[in-house]
Amino acid sequence: MDTAALLLVIIGALNWGLISLFQFDLVAWLGGGQGAMLSRVIYGVVALAGIWCISLLFRDRREALTD
Repeated sequence: MDTAALLLVIIGALNWGLISLFQFDLVAWLGGGQGAMLSRVIYGVVALAGIWCISLLFRDRREALTD
C-alpha cells in the first residue's frame, strides 16, 4: 500500500510541475477536462494517497524498513 501511495503522490507532483512550468494539466488532458468524472476520480485518488503518505512521517523507521 505504501508503494502504491508513493507512486500516486509522485504522479501528482509531476502533474503539478507540468502545470507550473507549462500550464499543462496532464490528468485533465487524459481524463477529458478538469470537471470530467475520470479526472475528478484521479484527483481524488491522488489526494487520498497523499493523506496516506502523511502516516509515513510518523512511523518508526525500523518498522518501515522491515515491511
